[in-house]
Amino acid sequence: MTAAADQSPKTPFYQALELSNKTWKLGFSNGETIRIKTLEARDLPALREQIEIAKGKLGLSADCVIESVYEAGRDGFWIHRTLESWGIHSCVVDSASIEVNRKKRRVKTDRVDVEALLVQLMRYLGGEEKALAVVIVPSAEAEDRMRLNRERERLIRERGAHSSRIKSLFIAQGLVIERLNDTVIDTLDHLCTATGEPLGADLKEEIRREYQRYCLADEQIRAIEQEQKRRVEQATDVSHQQVARMLEIKGIGWVSSWILVMEFFSWRGFRNRQQLAACAGLTDPTPYASGDDERDQGISKAGNRRIRALMVELSWLWLRYQPDSALSCWYRERFAKGGKRMRRIGIVALARNLLIDLWRYLEQGEIPDGTVLKAG
Repeated sequence: MTAAADQSPKTPFYQALELSNKTWKLGFSNGETIRIKTLEARDLPALREQIEIAKGKLGLSADCVIESVYEAGRDGFWIHRTLESWGIHSCVVDSASIEVNRKKRRVKTDRVDVEALLVQLMRYLGGEEKALAVVIVPSAEAEDRMRLNRERERLIRERGAHSSRIKSLFIAQGLVIERLNDTVIDTLDHLCTATGEPLGADLKEEIRREYQRYCLADEQIRAIEQEQKRRVEQATDVSHQQVARMLEIKGIGWVSSWILVMEFFSWRGFRNRQQLAACAGLTDPTPYASGDDERDQGISKAGNRRIRALMVELSWLWLRYQPDSALSCWYRERFAKGGKRMRRIGIVALARNLLIDLWRYLEQGEIPDGTVLKAG
């Protein structure tokens, strides 16, 4: 009788993947012995073959439970979905949560990394929940819904970069352009530098090409915004219906509504307000106390940066457009009379409470106290 036949199907088979662009380093373990293999990146048949070989080498049954782990990164979640389709229990982890040796010169190789991942996976599955920070993986549909606004954000940055570049080219000639438009470009042949000399031919062509890229980015931004508004108006699925509901609240625009729903509310499935605030990085202050050195490091900022930045901005708007709401009254009573630092602390607290109220509004239909809805 072989060793594999002696093993119970419930004996876990641990697997870790260290991913790179050209090769994947695979780590396998039965809890005692570690087996390391290297294969070409994205070679799924070879991966499946190595899994089967490792089961035999480590003395595990063919139908054993497989627990897999890899770090979240540029490879996204397609590997996770593939492993899950094979019947493998896969978890994707935040790379920042993985412990590292703090020596000045530590050994850093793919082999060392994959072995460390295996050890921490075993600790995590053994009940040590803080050993790894597991990422919530969105469905393929939810991930796709996030792309539209993320592309819009990138295009806005590109458009701003083109605008700044054109204005910098003019400033280098002693000219200041307040507003960039077609009129400025049409008058290039008639413009002169601060010394009265005509603009150089190559400079004018560079400005025209840069302006074409600016216009292309602007055109694509407008097209995306029109598509977003069209989807909200049609409200063909639950997420778009949630965006439409958010728009009913005075002071919340369609951009804020879209980001909150697509990035946060529509797919994460929060169980309580603590999870909600932690995922946004709006949890309680992070203390630092070592010996006589004690200070507060502010909020953790460990969550979704888009949501965190949006909620702080939305909180200031809330005070303006919802002055009689319970949250606004609470803020004025506790923080408005304080100094600048106290008001900043208060706005983060308001952002956390507002996020919780908006979540309850979408999930339970509970309108925040004193909130004014838009007419019609």
